[in-house]
Amino acid sequence: MHPQRRLRGRAGSVGAKQPVDMVHGGIVVLDFGSQFAQLITRRVRELNVHAVLLHYDTPIAELLARKPAGIILSGSPSSVYDTDGPKPDAALWTCGIPILGICYGVQLMAQQLGGEVGPSVRREYGPADIQVSDASSPLLRGVGDADGRARVWMSHGDSIIAPPTGFTPLAITDSTPYAALANEAKKLWGIQFHPEVVHTPGGKRLLENFVVGIAKAEQSWTRGRIVADSVAAISAQVGATDQVLCALSGGVDSAVAAALVHRAIGDRLTCVYVDHGLMRKRESELLREVFAETLGMKIVMVDARTRFLNALDGVEDPEEKRKIIGREFIRVFEEESAKLGSFRFLAQGTLYPDVIESTSKDTKAAQKIKTHHNVGGLPEDLAFELVEPLRALFKDEVRAVGLELGLPESVVLRQPFPGPGLAIRIIGPVTEERLSALRDADWIVVDEIKKANLYRSIWQSFAILTPVRSVGVMGDGRTYGNVLAIRAVTSEDGMTADWARLPFELLERISARIVNEVPSVTRVVYDITSKPPATIEWE
Repeated sequence: MHPQRRLRGRAGSVGAKQPVDMVHGGIVVLDFGSQFAQLITRRVRELNVHAVLLHYDTPIAELLARKPAGIILSGSPSSVYDTDGPKPDAALWTCGIPILGICYGVQLMAQQLGGEVGPSVRREYGPADIQVSDASSPLLRGVGDADGRARVWMSHGDSIIAPPTGFTPLAITDSTPYAALANEAKKLWGIQFHPEVVHTPGGKRLLENFVVGIAKAEQSWTRGRIVADSVAAISAQVGATDQVLCALSGGVDSAVAAALVHRAIGDRLTCVYVDHGLMRKRESELLREVFAETLGMKIVMVDARTRFLNALDGVEDPEEKRKIIGREFIRVFEEESAKLGSFRFLAQGTLYPDVIESTSKDTKAAQKIKTHHNVGGLPEDLAFELVEPLRALFKDEVRAVGLELGLPESVVLRQPFPGPGLAIRIIGPVTEERLSALRDADWIVVDEIKKANLYRSIWQSFAILTPVRSVGVMGDGRTYGNVLAIRAVTSEDGMTADWARLPFELLERISARIVNEVPSVTRVVYDITSKPPATIEWE
């Protein structure tokens, strides 16, 4: 085994170097801690423009060295008048590069350039209507209807009270006099609403107006380019002789990560699949068929079901579950690598959303939501250098890359599945009996949704086993069993999600099958909470 390396802050991962390095002529997004900062980056990439997310305090010299066509400032959970609120390099405002401030970003722009920001007369959270006051504005062209009105999504308690000298108002709402403004001479633009979320219908057009129309960014970011850059970066990091061990889970992310590494180094990749007993029904059997027989990858199957169940025995806290599973995963890989040969590198499928919700060093101003298996569960004494080729990609980009690599649609277009598996879909202790019940119920949910031809239109659909017990009646007799929840959401990227409006007839079939086929379940409920305020997973 290669000598241990202590990796703090993911210093050794490919994701810290690729494909994040700025392509000249792209967009820099400065992250002030918004949970939507990486969503802005994704929206820009949808325009085939390379975008990179950097810390809000990145020195101006580093920004200029990347030669971006434009800069976008994200929102923030802070207020601009907080003494410890995030602030950029003061030279940002005079750098001469087109800048778009969003929410906190525009408030910061206004305050630092001599304007006034304060608490709103009436806070705005959710849908709002703006009235475009300057129809000739290149930023808002095509955003509103014929009368200049547009539906947008707001999330702010502060507003610009007085703009800086030289700024012209572009749009208003009933309670926000400066919903959009600009100083075209200084290439400064700002909006109070969020164009990056789907709740702003004209948001994509507005971002295109700024990115392509105003900043003149290069539209050269394609899935072929992502594959080429990723393969080159992996080859450079791993070198010509080192071996790579891949943490293959069977999900979309690890599958695409494995395919990228395999494209880069071929047979020097060994995929290890750990059957921790927390997977969905029949999943382990299908994995070998797809990766070993169809794709021809070297794969080692490890039966660690008893080990994981013992480690999780009596554990109820979801954060502790995630950490235990992450720790045991790595330990299994270390043990397997010792048996299989010398491995310096470990490849895994960490994505951008994993990073932002875990508040890694990439998002130091953000507020932590929960720890993700691929991020927060890794031990300090990790014995591998990490290869994370998807760390800077969103799920839709990962799927596109997978198709570019020739992976089958049955793998690439599968719904996302959490790294800790069914352990975080069992509220409370994890036991073999509860796992069996959840597997059977989850299979029914997905099976019926597939039969209804809704599987690909839904982001995630699954079952959650709750610790609640409920009285029921079967065959004129009293029953007392578990309450099982069904969760189905629609989303574009997992950053925000809405509960899926499944047909009542479908819900009826699912409920009837679960109650009849899963003996321990006596009641089925449907979760109708969106994200936010909830997360997609319950734990």
